[in-house]
Amino acid sequence: METKQSVFSAAEADFADEPFIYLVEPEEAVTRVDIFLARRHSSISRTHVQKLIAEGLVTVNGQSVKANYKLRAGDQVEFILPPPVELEVLPEPIPLDVLYEDADVIVVNKPQGMVVHPAHGNYHGTLVNALLAHCRDLSGINGVLRPGIVHRLDKDTSGVLVVAKNDQAYQNLAEQIKAHEVTRRYVALVHGVMREPAGEIEAPIGRDPHDRKRMAVVNQGGKEAITGYRVLERFQDYTLIEARLKTGRTHQIRVHMAFLGHPVVGDPVYGPRKAHFGLRGQALHAEVLGFKHPRTGEYLEFTAPLPAYFSELLKRLREKRCE
Repeated sequence: METKQSVFSAAEADFADEPFIYLVEPEEAVTRVDIFLARRHSSISRTHVQKLIAEGLVTVNGQSVKANYKLRAGDQVEFILPPPVELEVLPEPIPLDVLYEDADVIVVNKPQGMVVHPAHGNYHGTLVNALLAHCRDLSGINGVLRPGIVHRLDKDTSGVLVVAKNDQAYQNLAEQIKAHEVTRRYVALVHGVMREPAGEIEAPIGRDPHDRKRMAVVNQGGKEAITGYRVLERFQDYTLIEARLKTGRTHQIRVHMAFLGHPVVGDPVYGPRKAHFGLRGQALHAEVLGFKHPRTGEYLEFTAPLPAYFSELLKRLREKRCE
């Protein structure tokens, strides 16, 4: 099965390359131009508007502006939607470790190194490509690039992930995640020896103000983020922990552990720059996932064993401890 979709909606495609012109009313004065356009042209998001501004496709009184430009009454705002670009997400015969599957959901054990869904510059070899070849029926709510994807795991985080095969299942699972009703337990190896046997990190996460490609614990503008943890095993310079997500922010465990001064071993973004143990990415594994079945309401829980690289790493640390 081949899936195609324009990057804009059908409504936007009808008006591609045609200028939109709006006059700012007195009550709209002092509004940021990106917020103004997102309100006036409801079919595009604020993020999309900001992209158009960055590409020089938005002008105020004939002049290019930045996204934070404050409008004045009588200003003429003009923007152009470029023609839609066709994107393809193709099924690819990539082996999957399927833990459970029925007509509504499929639960897989994602390997380290696999991207969950296609993104800019990375449209092949993803979990979505593999799923399209395996089952072909995925919820379309999340669009052509993320069909059925209710939650994600980072590329170099392995473990259990559930995907919705129809829209009803997607909506139900999304509501469970939003209500913090889904069980998500991870195993991580972190730097340093953690003295406390257990704890909870409650610190908001947002974009790093100094590096927009990273996330960080922030004082303003962040979203609530809560991670519980307990120590499983201590080594000379490392600690094996179980982390439980109560919220699901981008890079949450990695950011919170770095915030505590115990970054995840092998983390190329939030950990030490020096490579450790020859790892290709962070030693972080989504071991347990539990949720209520979206159709029957029965609670289901799935466990993915530690991948070989992680087990071997722990074996080396235990042997070293016994020397």
